[in-house]
Amino acid sequence: MKLYYIGIFRNSTKPAVELCGAKELSSFSFFERKSVGEFLTFFGTTVAERTAPSQRQSVEENEYIAHTYARADGIAGVIVADKEYPIRVAYSLLNRLLDQFLAQFPRAQWSQGELKLQFPELESALMKYQNPRQADSIMRVQQELDETKIVLHKAIESVLQRGEELDSLVAKSSALSTTSKMFYKEAKKTNSCCIIA
Repeated sequence: MKLYYIGIFRNSTKPAVELCGAKELSSFSFFERKSVGEFLTFFGTTVAERTAPSQRQSVEENEYIAHTYARADGIAGVIVADKEYPIRVAYSLLNRLLDQFLAQFPRAQWSQGELKLQFPELESALMKYQNPRQADSIMRVQQELDETKIVLHKAIESVLQRGEELDSLVAKSSALSTTSKMFYKEAKKTNSCCIIA
């Protein structure tokens, strides 16, 4: 699971304009980074432009998937990740980032012109959400539940195994008890004939 790109676009005009963006390209070689970065920006711009207001959509391109959320007020958020990245986490992150962006930058600041805004929350979210299980509380709880379930299954299996062992011990002890009673009777019989008076 990997996040490559988060961008916020003004999609009320054609073409869509990237207002701010953050990329994580460390998994690519130095010579590939520029072209991959341009591809991610182009992919994000195209998807943001083609997403209708108040819509969410996910678009696949080779091994990448772009999750897009276009709000009714003319702004869209795009996350480009690999195909294993959880959709619910991507959309909750987009919703949170768009709310923060609109709180920090009123519509008048971004509604016109070609501009790049400084929004450092994108970089920090890109780093934090690389591991969605650590960043998202629901996924973290689900992972803890899965781990607890595994531990409980092992404990139940060991209890059942011990129960089977106890059953066999009880059976052996009852057989031993029967054998020891027979031995006692035989010993008593044998000893009774040898009594000297």
